[in-house]
Amino acid sequence: MRGHLEARGKDAWRAKIFLGRDDATGRQRYLTRTIHGTKRQAEAVLNQLIVETGQGSNLDTEATVRDLAQRWMVLAGDRLSPTTSNEYRRLLDRQILPSLGTRKVRTLRAADLDVFYSNILRQGGNGGRALSAQSVQHNHALIRRLLSQAVKWGWCAANPAANASPPKGRRHELHLPTPEQVMALLKVATERDPHFGCFLRLAAVTGARRGELCALRWSDMDLDAGLLSISRSIVDGRSDSLIEKDTKTHSSRKITLDQETRAALAGQHSRHVERATACGVSLPTSAFVFSDSPDGSTPWRPGRMTLAFVRLCRTVGVHDVRLHDLRHFAAARMLVAGVPVKTVSGRLGHANAATTLNVYAHFLETSDAEAANVLSDLLSEPKPTT
Repeated sequence: MRGHLEARGKDAWRAKIFLGRDDATGRQRYLTRTIHGTKRQAEAVLNQLIVETGQGSNLDTEATVRDLAQRWMVLAGDRLSPTTSNEYRRLLDRQILPSLGTRKVRTLRAADLDVFYSNILRQGGNGGRALSAQSVQHNHALIRRLLSQAVKWGWCAANPAANASPPKGRRHELHLPTPEQVMALLKVATERDPHFGCFLRLAAVTGARRGELCALRWSDMDLDAGLLSISRSIVDGRSDSLIEKDTKTHSSRKITLDQETRAALAGQHSRHVERATACGVSLPTSAFVFSDSPDGSTPWRPGRMTLAFVRLCRTVGVHDVRLHDLRHFAAARMLVAGVPVKTVSGRLGHANAATTLNVYAHFLETSDAEAANVLSDLLSEPKPTT
């Protein structure tokens, strides 16, 4: 592989590397790069390019960001959950490709990405509205992942997103419902629809995700032992389809249930059996715990549960509380009560305890203050009695 430098002005150089002849046209092919800096720096870049092209890199490719995105989505399709895949397609179609789709991958620089982030931060939302810094971070994460694959394919020498400067997102503060609010929600839900009331109780005491609750089958229950196994999740697919998949961390977990929750599940099972009998069908152990089908063959839709919870909150007069906040409620209350972080992490299904520490650091600070008072009381001089 041959290459040389050409002076292009003060501290400017052009690296030119011979890539051989095109098989179709017979013309000579060259890779050129403009380099700003000293001659020593330019020579270092030239040598690196020679090494990369000699290893089979395709740094003269004409592939665009759109080409890269389309090829990567096909490649990664089986590894992405339907929810993640849909979100990636939304980001590509609405924000990334309209601005960067025609750019050649090999010409993309960190400065170009910073301009893109600045633009969508100001007017990247629907109707030209500003995007949040966290939304821009989502775009950056996808772009970085795409360009990382481009480096592996030899379409660019380095990942420009690694040196880009997306805005830092403000940490989302959790606004959790109080125990009184949760009890009020459970009471009204149970009175109106015992099935939904049981669903919400499980969400509040186990901290399970809504998709995990929708995927529960009666075979996952051992009510005598008070154990619940979570190993799957239901997600909304395209065209109103439902997809059953692994949990978010691709692992299963067992959760111990309290006596009242076991009684609620026993009641749920009795209602299912009565409905199945009235319809002349049997209820197999593989039936979904939360289902509108007499035989329990079809699970509830996660999105429907979110809408039902929103309507319930309006009825009860509880504001700014999401269905997912019941998961945070369970975690925070356990931590404040002194339950070990590793135990809380296991019940939530986090990949490791560090995730739990990161998400619920604020509540751990409250618990830490209580711990300090406990130790202080233990080490204080006993007060004289009168």
